[in-house]
Amino acid sequence: MKYLLLIYSEPNAWSPNEHAVALAESVALCHVLNEQRQYIAASPLQPIETATTVRVRSGKLEVVDGPYAETKEHLAGYFLVDVETLEQAIEIASRIPGSRRGATEIRPIVELDNLPLRTPNTATQTPEYNHDVTP
Repeated sequence: MKYLLLIYSEPNAWSPNEHAVALAESVALCHVLNEQRQYIAASPLQPIETATTVRVRSGKLEVVDGPYAETKEHLAGYFLVDVETLEQAIEIASRIPGSRRGATEIRPIVELDNLPLRTPNTATQTPEYNHDVTP
């Protein structure tokens, strides 16, 4: 089953040096998960100031700078994993550095039939780095 692990943290929860270490730990975790064939994708997100929220109500488009809601913690990144049990997803979440300073929400993915297969954008994807993991 696929799970999305949503990492929430407070802005400035990490000093620049601590953040660099946490990112390195996260990348290392991605490599371990990839070797275990559990990794699908992961990425930190740009700062909350870069967020844009889109709503369509009664046919009218509303675009607002910033996140959906004002909160103390914000969505800072994610991991998408493929594991057999929720317990395995919890174990992975416990190893994500962001869980030490914030929280990681685990959500099972609803897999829909007939979705298109992902086509890499060759303009932005280098041959050395591929998000996809072949089962």
